[in-house]
Amino acid sequence: ADGYYEYGMQECVYSTSDYSDMVLLVSYSFNKDVYVQFNSTVDKFVGLTVYGVKQAEYFNKNQAYLQQLKAGVDTFCRPNAQVIDSSVRDKA
Repeated sequence: ADGYYEYGMQECVYSTSDYSDMVLLVSYSFNKDVYVQFNSTVDKFVGLTVYGVKQAEYFNKNQAYLQQLKAGVDTFCRPNAQVIDSSVRDKA
């Protein structure tokens, strides 16, 4: 339908079974175009559009939010990956 669509998405990306290469990506999109993204290996937001650059500057000033996201690999990604991986391995 007509209108605008804005959303955020969190992804935990990894390829090793010990999760040593795990990365947390947090992306904000508008009408399917990602305009700003946090990457836990860079530890900051990066703007991908003109608007996204301004948003990245704003987000990067919020140290509490950045610390929460930096901890996300250990508090969000690994625990969930372990649960999901073990349930998949048990079924295989």
